Amino acid sequence: MSSSTPLTRLADRLQRPFHRDGRPTRLHPASLWAEAGSTARLALAPGWRAVRAHWLRYVWPVLSVVSVLGWSVLAASILLWTVGQAFGWQEAKAAAIAAFVLFVLAVGFILGRSSYGVVLDLARTRVAVGDSAVGSIAVSNTSARPLLPADLELPVGAATAVFHLPRMKPQQVHEDLFTIPTARRAVIVVGPVRSVRADPLHLLRRQVLWTEPEDLFVHPKTVALAGSAAGFIRDLEGMPTTDLSSADVSFHALRDYVPGDDRRHIHWKTTARTNKLMVRQFEETRRAHLAISLSINTDEYASEEEFELAISAAASIGRQAIREQRDLDVLTQKGPLRCETGRNMLDDMTRIVGAPQRKTAVDLARSLADTVPNASVVFLVVGSNVTPTQLRSASASVPMGVRSLAVRLQYGAAPARANIGDLTVLTLGDLSDLAIVLRKAAA
Repeated sequence: MSSSTPLTRLADRLQRPFHRDGRPTRLHPASLWAEAGSTARLALAPGWRAVRAHWLRYVWPVLSVVSVLGWSVLAASILLWTVGQAFGWQEAKAAAIAAFVLFVLAVGFILGRSSYGVVLDLARTRVAVGDSAVGSIAVSNTSARPLLPADLELPVGAATAVFHLPRMKPQQVHEDLFTIPTARRAVIVVGPVRSVRADPLHLLRRQVLWTEPEDLFVHPKTVALAGSAAGFIRDLEGMPTTDLSSADVSFHALRDYVPGDDRRHIHWKTTARTNKLMVRQFEETRRAHLAISLSINTDEYASEEEFELAISAAASIGRQAIREQRDLDVLTQKGPLRCETGRNMLDDMTRIVGAPQRKTAVDLARSLADTVPNASVVFLVVGSNVTPTQLRSASASVPMGVRSLAVRLQYGAAPARANIGDLTVLTLGDLSDLAIVLRKAAA
């Protein structure tokens, strides 16, 4: 009988194939070591979590106080002392002692506790490109003793703003106003506000967080679409189709009565004149349901400005649809956007990041036809690099009876309209011309 080892016992627990005669197959050593590693990780997981928790709570806050320069000075002092001790260089020892003294003196600058009450207030958390984003920081001394001058840091995206606090008496409040540039569409993380204590050489740096970070949404620029500029279907009865129905609100014609027809639809005047029962026949109608296909494939755009213009155009059309309480769906290569409210849609538009995609505008149009089969109006928002052949292929994906329009962005071009089969192609070179091109489509 073969002896049992830890590895063989481990192998017995593994699922492995069997030979036809019932004997288990041999396991590759890699399988044994993989299972052994998994077992070890499971056994050590509770201890590792405890060590990690203590590290993050007690050790890391102390080590993070030391800056890169501080670690360099400390390492240099140890190296100089070791070299001086080994070779008897008194100069190296003196330099090591001087570096260590500087490090010790730096500790005195970061000791102590500050007692602040900090309020970060953004006047608006959602603005459009070009609008002013204003905020304020109100700092109060909540202690019973005066506080020395200090610096507050406010991260704003990738940048960091520094606010100087003067000497503050107990209960004194100091307020600073700031403005955030909004030249580009972005989600800017503002905060958290932190106070910083550091020595003059910045060997040590201690910071305390006083607020939570806040998101500032810089929405894409949009324009209002009024009157028939949106090119939407405004008939309250909806868009008529060629399908006939015995009950709807769009009257079509009269026909002979057949058993089973609703007697409420009998047209009595015609019945009295023709001496036979006649009933009203209706066209089926549907409410306007807009679907927007927004390509975020940057290979289809000539420039970044053109890509941003596409997002602004799609956002303007979608915002008008929501304002008119139309059903709306917006689809990109990354998936659908939220369209329950204008805020949700613009928030998702702000988060869009363009990148080269394998999926083209043609593929996106096919996905849109599958995702929104009940659409009545489809907008294909594409860049100037999309060819007429591709637009024709995209138009072929739109179901019959659905009005389709392509908004082709070409930065700086004059507004124009053309037709490719049943597809209306609108050329847009400036956002302010969107109402003009949509009026051309509605005409």
